[in-house]
Amino acid sequence: MPKLSELKFPAGCKTLPEGFWSAVDVWIKKPHVVNKRLCGVKETESEDVGREALDLLLLQDHPGLSQDVFSFLSSQASPARTHEEDKPWSSSVRTIIPKVNSVFLKLSLLFVCRALELHVLTPDAWFSDGVAYPRLSWLSADLLPKLLRWATECKSSEFRSTLSLLPVEKYSVMYQQLKEKYKALVKVWPEVTDPEKFVYEDVAIATYLLVLWAEEREENGLTDRQSFVDLGCGNGLLVHILTNEGHPGKGIDVRKRKIWDMYGPRTLLEEKAITPGESCLFPGTDWLIGNHSDELTPWIPVIAARSSHCCRYFVLPCCFFDFYGKYQRRQCKKSQYKEYIDFISEVSQVSGFNTEEDCLRIPSTKRVCLVGKSRNYQLPDEAEAEQRRAHYVESRQTASGITGQRSDIRRDGESCHENRDNDRTPGSSWGAGFQPRDRVETVRNCASLPRDFVDGVVLRVANVLLGMTEDDGSDWNRGGSLSVSEVAGLLEQETLRRLKKECGGLQTLLKNNHQVFRVEGGRVYVRDWRDRKASRASTKRTPVAPGALKTRPCWFHDHHPQRCPLQAEHCAFAHGPEDLRPSTRPLKKTKRDAF
Repeated sequence: MPKLSELKFPAGCKTLPEGFWSAVDVWIKKPHVVNKRLCGVKETESEDVGREALDLLLLQDHPGLSQDVFSFLSSQASPARTHEEDKPWSSSVRTIIPKVNSVFLKLSLLFVCRALELHVLTPDAWFSDGVAYPRLSWLSADLLPKLLRWATECKSSEFRSTLSLLPVEKYSVMYQQLKEKYKALVKVWPEVTDPEKFVYEDVAIATYLLVLWAEEREENGLTDRQSFVDLGCGNGLLVHILTNEGHPGKGIDVRKRKIWDMYGPRTLLEEKAITPGESCLFPGTDWLIGNHSDELTPWIPVIAARSSHCCRYFVLPCCFFDFYGKYQRRQCKKSQYKEYIDFISEVSQVSGFNTEEDCLRIPSTKRVCLVGKSRNYQLPDEAEAEQRRAHYVESRQTASGITGQRSDIRRDGESCHENRDNDRTPGSSWGAGFQPRDRVETVRNCASLPRDFVDGVVLRVANVLLGMTEDDGSDWNRGGSLSVSEVAGLLEQETLRRLKKECGGLQTLLKNNHQVFRVEGGRVYVRDWRDRKASRASTKRTPVAPGALKTRPCWFHDHHPQRCPLQAEHCAFAHGPEDLRPSTRPLKKTKRDAF
């Protein structure tokens, strides 16, 4: 059997043999991690294989190979794997699910890794489509090095695999359909946020919910589409997609977005502040949604639980909020993100939900969602469950140093969607002390600072960096580098206080002036626009097209002793007034527009 490639494990590697099997599991169960053209995989057939069956499989094409392969696999077996001769191994057939279409391919491959050697049983007859059936060159140049790295890193994720609660094949089909259906929004997106990121992210979230709800209807024998309310709906695109796909619902947010008017009258969006209390219950709603809902995130399981015994919820946490302010870390052994997900899961559990965790496939680092589909108590026990909820919320309120009115404990009737406004004191606010987001959000991204103030800071820092190297005229002066703390030492305390107050700090100003500076690993450099790879990675700019509109002057042309290292036709910024055109884009950009 020809050997396709070979990579050696590092001497004294302590992660073997467990790391070996862990790496193989990634390729078997999550091939999309290495092959970006795949959506996922589903195991369609599986059976135990004994020594005789393995011999027969290998001897069909390669007599004499069986003992070599079996000895290697046995030597790499982890202590957790059985060593019985009768059935020590398993054979499986996987259904490979590509991203680009709905044609699924059943794939049964055999290639043996030997510390790590990649062998192919029949290379002359190897078929490759570059998607589900990879090319041999890709197996040796891409897959094998990744398997080696995974086997020796021995890293374990804090979270579950992506789409673990859904049938991946149904998700893949629906995602491609919705992506094609709503891709036109990218071209007409009126917000200042990145249209591709937010359109396709909301398409992915909508796909997840639609498949989740379809599975729920099938499990419970239901025909009616689930209703929903999206709390803190932001740009409203998720509401628009879910409504268009047949689910009755609405979105609520403290501030209207420009894109709302584009959706049409069928998409119901309300502009109002949401304050937890008796006026913020949804007894007739099936699902509450919190998609990057910020300060509302911990309240959503509570609001769902108090709305009705049948109300469910979905939250995708992003920013870290407690009930009455910013979330304060309590553990240092977990990442901040993992700790916050565990906190929201705890809120959900105390609120009475059987909580499930999953990981979405979206272009974001905050991809973990929590789902509450069922309760951990029966309807007659509602009063006791409410007492636990109220006590928990009150304990968080006390820890935050806020005193508020504790709500009365309600008693439920027989109806799952019964309105409970009469079970509490009219107008009582069990969210007393909660601070909703202001309608007009303060801009803290340097836009409110005077231009001459910002230009002065930029010029001072750049001159120091350029002065760190000698300018002998032989090459364009890139300057030296300083840590952010060293740069701070160049400025007066009053300047630093003003930066902290108005734009989040010195590092924010440096990053916002990415035309001049490159900030990497906590160090500040003068940007060299000749390095196209670094420039595109940091600023997402593409090469300048002929006749491109230039709306900002080139800092280097105006201030660098050797001027800009690029010719005017290759620079994205204007070399002189004759090269400058007025900008027609909006100047202000707020964080909240992203949600």
